[in-house]
Amino acid sequence: SRSASTPFVHLHVHSEYSILDGACRIPGLVEKAARLEMPAVALTDHGSLAGAVELYREARSSGVKPILGCEAYVADDRHVQTKGYAHLTLLAESNEGYANLIKLSSLGYLEGYYYKPRVDWELLERHSKGLVVLSGCLAGRVSRALHESRDADAHADLDRLAQIFGRDSTYVEIQNAGLEEQQALNPKLIALAEEMGLPLVATGDVHYLDAEDAYAHEALL
Repeated sequence: SRSASTPFVHLHVHSEYSILDGACRIPGLVEKAARLEMPAVALTDHGSLAGAVELYREARSSGVKPILGCEAYVADDRHVQTKGYAHLTLLAESNEGYANLIKLSSLGYLEGYYYKPRVDWELLERHSKGLVVLSGCLAGRVSRALHESRDADAHADLDRLAQIFGRDSTYVEIQNAGLEEQQALNPKLIALAEEMGLPLVATGDVHYLDAEDAYAHEALL
């Protein structure tokens, strides 16, 4: 439960279109956001915009603002066939941003596909306009670097994101699902954000709608 006076918007959400990972059905997602009086809800499936139109239609009819996004797989070089990649949360803030999300998702499949639809820094630089970037979950480059005590790398990766997307559109993403790794990492992320003068945003990395769905989600995984 939550108070309507302190609205919260989920900005990191995986639907059934995050194949074998997400378990949210989009109509149920929008219904619950509306029931909890959330003014908006995002959809950030892995490498895919397959649910974007459905989210838009469902949300608009329910009075909830749809935020179209994607959790991208970022590799150093999309042309090199290696499994090394990191997660990055991207959100469209304009029609231009949505068009760039489409390009990134499509090129991830057409040019960067190797187990996952991957993009790289070159593509992010080419298609950054109109997008807001969040630094990512535990599998993001910034979080990984901090977790591995590579503070200089974390600073450099975050600075690179700010240069590509602009400081006003770059956020340090923190999450708290009760995981020990997050408890250790969040103070470091907060300190890094303060050091670099970038804002923080809290996300939930949503994969299912209700606590009792955890068992079904574990079976899916």
